[in-house]
Amino acid sequence: MPLRYLTHSFIDRDAWDDCVAAAEQVVPYAQAAWLHALNDGRWDAVVEPDPSNGGYLSLLPVPTQRRLWGREALQPPFTQQLGLLTTASSQHREAGEYLALLAGEFARLHLQLNDGDPRPARLPTGWQAAERLTYHLPLDLAYENLYLGYCADYRRRLRQREKANLTLAESVDLAPLVHLFQREKGAGVGGMKPEYYQRLLRLYDALRPLGQTLLLSAQAADTGELLAGALFIRYRSRLVYLFAAATPAGKKAAAPLLLLDEAIRRHAGTPGLVLDFEGGMIPSIARFFANFGARPVPYYTLTQTTRPWYLTWMR
Repeated sequence: MPLRYLTHSFIDRDAWDDCVAAAEQVVPYAQAAWLHALNDGRWDAVVEPDPSNGGYLSLLPVPTQRRLWGREALQPPFTQQLGLLTTASSQHREAGEYLALLAGEFARLHLQLNDGDPRPARLPTGWQAAERLTYHLPLDLAYENLYLGYCADYRRRLRQREKANLTLAESVDLAPLVHLFQREKGAGVGGMKPEYYQRLLRLYDALRPLGQTLLLSAQAADTGELLAGALFIRYRSRLVYLFAAATPAGKKAAAPLLLLDEAIRRHAGTPGLVLDFEGGMIPSIARFFANFGARPVPYYTLTQTTRPWYLTWMR
């Protein structure tokens, strides 16, 4: 069947999630609950209809925003990847086919494919592709084997974890970690609006009842002060290191290292499971991830601007 462009009101959310769950690409960010929480419920899509049951054989999410100069399709906050999701029965497997249906719909588009999508072989006129990197660590092996893949300094610091005077625990309330992030580094993260953190809290509330969240905290053993925290999302065969923050004291005590090690320890030996560190374009952060034995994995960002040149500076 031919591809169809659907505005949000015509998307069947149950059929959508069925397609995301069956897709060959594992993309937690494409869940309807994710898009609803982080893009204020506004997303369209290009879909390949399933004539047998009215569902979808493939889909390309298109998060939408309205601006004075027209509609835009931009990657939502806390959403590293979306892109083309195909199932075993999909007949349309080239992203360029889907992008062609967006012609004339938006003033600007910035879409990030997922790491299961190849670089598009053909793009419609006006589109540009650029490579980005994330870091993956397969968790199939036993913890002892994964531990041996850490750099020597990390192994040394983990052996000294008793000296850190930290208590690691699983938490249920994300708000303290969000406040810690805003206090310690929020102002230094470009483009992050206060409302985005409220959307993250909504996402957590939506995914926690589904058993997809793991929230770990590191507290000072003597005072109970929150020194660091990390939020992981587990969906199908992917464990995503989504959100984290630490105080200067927490960094000095290696709390971020301890929290990641704890998550790896809990999930080690899980066949097919991959920890996605969700980043790698900043060299210092890339080294932090690589020191766990993680390896760079490419994905691609696609952009198109149709606004007049004198408006391209506006966001």
